[in-house]
Amino acid sequence: MMRQYELVERVLSYDPNADEALLNRAYVYAMKAHSNQKRASGDPYFSHPLEVAAILTELKLDDATIATALLHDVIEDTEATRAEIDQLFGPEIGALVDGLTKIRRLDLVSKRAEQAENFRKLLIAISSDIRVLLVKLADRLHNMRTLEHMKPESRARISQETLDIYAPLAGRMGMQQLREELEDHAFRWLHPDAYQTVTTRLAQLRERNRGIVEEIQEALRNKLAEVNIKAEVSGREKKPYAIWRKMQNKQISLEQLSDIYGFRVIVDNVEDCYRVLGVVHTTWNSVPGRFKDYISTPKQNGYQSIHTTIVGPRHQRVELQIRTREMHHIAEYGVAAHSLYKDHGNGSKATYEKDSGPYMWLRRLVETLLDGNNPEEFLEHTKLELFQDQVFCFTPKGRLIALPRGATPIDFAYAVHTDIGNSAVGALINGRQMPLSTMLRNGDEVQILTAEGQSPPAAWERIAVTGRARSAIRRAARDALRKQYSELGRRLLIARFGRAGVEYSDEKLKKVLHRLGHKTVEDALASVGRSELPIGDVLRAVAPEVADPNRSSPSYRPKNRHSHTSSQEGWFNLSKVIGLKFRFTSNSDDVGVRPGGLPIRGLRNDIPVTFEEGGAVPGDRVVGVLIPGEGIRIFQIHSPRLKDYEAESWIDVTWDIDPEKPERFPARIKVTALNEPGTLAQIAQVIGDADGNIDNVRMMRRASDFTEMSLEVEVFDLEHLNRIIAGLRAKPVVSNVERSFD
Repeated sequence: MMRQYELVERVLSYDPNADEALLNRAYVYAMKAHSNQKRASGDPYFSHPLEVAAILTELKLDDATIATALLHDVIEDTEATRAEIDQLFGPEIGALVDGLTKIRRLDLVSKRAEQAENFRKLLIAISSDIRVLLVKLADRLHNMRTLEHMKPESRARISQETLDIYAPLAGRMGMQQLREELEDHAFRWLHPDAYQTVTTRLAQLRERNRGIVEEIQEALRNKLAEVNIKAEVSGREKKPYAIWRKMQNKQISLEQLSDIYGFRVIVDNVEDCYRVLGVVHTTWNSVPGRFKDYISTPKQNGYQSIHTTIVGPRHQRVELQIRTREMHHIAEYGVAAHSLYKDHGNGSKATYEKDSGPYMWLRRLVETLLDGNNPEEFLEHTKLELFQDQVFCFTPKGRLIALPRGATPIDFAYAVHTDIGNSAVGALINGRQMPLSTMLRNGDEVQILTAEGQSPPAAWERIAVTGRARSAIRRAARDALRKQYSELGRRLLIARFGRAGVEYSDEKLKKVLHRLGHKTVEDALASVGRSELPIGDVLRAVAPEVADPNRSSPSYRPKNRHSHTSSQEGWFNLSKVIGLKFRFTSNSDDVGVRPGGLPIRGLRNDIPVTFEEGGAVPGDRVVGVLIPGEGIRIFQIHSPRLKDYEAESWIDVTWDIDPEKPERFPARIKVTALNEPGTLAQIAQVIGDADGNIDNVRMMRRASDFTEMSLEVEVFDLEHLNRIIAGLRAKPVVSNVERSFD
């Protein structure tokens, strides 16, 4: 256990103006207060606050913080009171000790509502004075170092809490070294098998690559010395938890990791940082996509450095961090580097630096929390990096965008602005064009490519992870679908009004909206497009003088599907909207299907367009049916279900196939075959050899000698389908093959 004078000497070594009397009083007071207490290990309890103080001296913290570390448990665990601490050590230290006492009473691993409230209290406590957080992190670190003396359930609870909250919080404050040690201790107790496996494999790799770190260091030093750059070069092996997490995230083995070894080059000034980068990149090949400049664009916690990866000596991929000494100090100590009362040469102590980047982030976080409806909502919607599920990305102008881990450029686009998300067509990530489904990583610079008139596909909702993006995509999809139905409804009305000798206009429709039960023209048109509002009702409302008074619009008869009409037809083209062209006949009592060239193209669109069971293929005669609430369904002319739909909802459609861009279409065939081994394989072989695709197979009836099966296949056209059917009929094991629409 460290002696009193040893602790004082440690503080004086970096802060000659430290208050020795204060440190001595705190040491003696804490030792006496905890004199009769023991830790789970059997050691005197006072050894714990003393070790916490020792950790903080490594961060070179001020005398008040060291005294607080010595006293941090006295109010909670002894007879000491806040008033007594204020009287003996002053209100500043009293407030720090009291803040730590409140934090200790929080149970951060609890049910969700309680966890959110306790998390809120934690942030408020540490935001009042960042030294509360520094002492708490040191306290947690020493507890993790001695966790083997706790019960298994306590070890698991404390380790999970450390991994979920304290380690990420240390990282968010820029204290990476402390974060890494916390993570590794938690990893050891939460996943002992994985920890043992990773450490064993690391030892084997270390033996296999003996001397490689020294060799790379020497190569770097020599190259920099040749161009007169004064630099300190150091190398290290990454920590087990960091390696394991990367293996988990990327689903790769330890041998596939390319950056187990990391190297730092520390120079005197920023200019030398970029000179080092030039030397490194001209000497060894750089790895594309592995360069980040955090000097010109610092992280939110104040971290600055240049990161790059090269293929160095022994063809080993080497990760380099290039920074100045000051940057390195901040990278190692984070917020602690800003938290000293510094000597300005006149014996006085400078004002506490509360404007440091990490501290300001914490203050803004607490302000956001206090402005929220409730802490649980805040925890749900932000979570931040404290729960290890946030990434921080940049716009090309340097604006920081915080997103949940797993977010994509789609989430990024909507975080910037809804209009950007709605018009997004692509993304540049770190200057390289990448799919919009790419998972973003910390530090990525993302540029969203947009196009005027673009609308987000509904499938984006499955890719997006943020609630904001998902709700915006759903809203845009609804608006786009409504617009398309509205346009379809307008075309239907224009055709029907034209056949009645009446000119249609939106103004005329607007005047009768109250009679049709709609508030806006767009609503009424969309209702017509969805076949919810009969066209005849609209015509009677707008032009009662020309509508047939003897016909009630809602009752229509199913029609003979083979009938034809010679009356005037209304034609229009919606191919740009839904990939179809339609023809509407002159009256609903005489709907027919006429052979000819009204095109139906591919069915990849936003208005729901589907095939009826049994499918249809180019070469088949087809009819489209408007089904309320569903969209357009395509029927083969012989489908027995076609007669179930009212004739006014029929749309005459034919195929428009681009020979340069062949597409497959669904069809169903019924096959009766011998019930013997290998029959299904022979059937599949015929379909495969003919370049068909089996989408589904269903056994309908099975007897001792024969099996009847239904196969859903995808083919290019009717000729292709007939070729497959002929091939199947030629097989001895096949008794019968026919098209099926059941």
